[in-house]
Amino acid sequence: MALFCLLFCGNSRLTRTPLVPVAHTGPCHDGEVAAIAFMLPPTLRQSDYWGNRMGAILLSIMSLLFSIALFLLGVGLLGTVLGIRATLAEFPDLATGAVMSAYFAGFVVGSFLCPTIIRRIGHIRTFAVLASIASAAAVGHALWLSPLSWALLRAITGICMVGLYMVVESWLNVLAPNRLRGQIFSIYIAVTLLAMALGQFLVLATELTTFLPFGLVSIFFSLALVPVSMTRVVQPEPVAAPALGLAQLWAQSPLGVVGAVAAGLAGGAFWGMTPVFGQRIGLSELGIALFMSVTILGGMVLQLPIGHLSDRWDRRWVLTLVCLGAVASLLLVAPLQPGERWLPLTGAFLFGGTMFSVYSLVVAHVNDQLTPAEVLEATRGLLLLYGSGAAAGPLLAGSAMGWFGARALIPFFGLTLLLLALYSAWRTWRGAPVVEHTPFVAVVRTSPAALELDPRVDREPELDLR
Repeated sequence: MALFCLLFCGNSRLTRTPLVPVAHTGPCHDGEVAAIAFMLPPTLRQSDYWGNRMGAILLSIMSLLFSIALFLLGVGLLGTVLGIRATLAEFPDLATGAVMSAYFAGFVVGSFLCPTIIRRIGHIRTFAVLASIASAAAVGHALWLSPLSWALLRAITGICMVGLYMVVESWLNVLAPNRLRGQIFSIYIAVTLLAMALGQFLVLATELTTFLPFGLVSIFFSLALVPVSMTRVVQPEPVAAPALGLAQLWAQSPLGVVGAVAAGLAGGAFWGMTPVFGQRIGLSELGIALFMSVTILGGMVLQLPIGHLSDRWDRRWVLTLVCLGAVASLLLVAPLQPGERWLPLTGAFLFGGTMFSVYSLVVAHVNDQLTPAEVLEATRGLLLLYGSGAAAGPLLAGSAMGWFGARALIPFFGLTLLLLALYSAWRTWRGAPVVEHTPFVAVVRTSPAALELDPRVDREPELDLR
């Protein structure tokens, strides 16, 4: 998976050197690993980085990416299974929304709690502890079938997941050479979205009314420990707890604050309530998996083209047009019925591409107005705003679905993004000057540790590994 993503993402605008194939000419010696004989720029093959140390570093990076992919296969399966099972158990939509919101609330709490845990017991022990708790929590959903117990378990899972993200992303930060940060960041984004998309189809592998799907999630969480446990990585620096700095963020960019919250509202509602929506309107398990995965893949494929467009135009106008495009794509999704696929799935692909791009555009817009030294702290604040919006999204969407029916989810998406489009257009019409753009980078919404991989972040010089 990582090799495919490196090939796919290697021509990123941030990495000017094209990737070329490298033939492996013989067996590896002196600790050199066969895994390094794949796509690398000529400058890297001719540089001091090519050798035993670089091979070991790249192998470690691939191990970490494989570990996070296993986790996200389980996460993707668990979220969809819970939405379907909650509907089959006849949970009220508001209660289901509260259960799904608890995951994102735990995510926000974990952003502050997990750095303290990591500082006290270290990265490896933290990873083992949180993975074990998340694995047990997955099984707990099968043992206690009630909204309250599920909400508690989802909050615990959210805390564990942000801690696991922090550990893996901290290790990636340590391993990533400065010259490869753009490529590794692109690979990481592609791996996370692709794993989440593939995880949707695991609902077809088990009987959802039994213990099996939760046991499968637990297996994925447990197996994800293996690559990390077998990887030799230098202990990273302790992870800093994020500071919100809302007043400063608002002073720098009101649009950034509003945009991050709106993106969280739409994103949280998508992850939490779309399986419920699909089950309520009568889609099969395959139909729900297709709808979810196509939307996610749209986000993976269309973010970079949209981002490159925003590098050339006023980013606020691009944000406005992207939000309006998302609203328009919902017109194709709205007639979704069992048996009708191609037109709604086309709309789902376009909706995913535009909806998932909103947060990255917001971050890019804010970063345009900052120095490299300010980018990391501001982006941490935006991530917390996104998480807060994501925690509210399923609850608000569940309320709307409870009052007006399952199809109210589509107008909820549309209204959220339409209001953001209008606010973005209003901010643009006010005549604020267009600032020089920093290159667009697609952004993950995992933990603050991932933000340090962003090539726009000011970073200290790396250690000499020669």
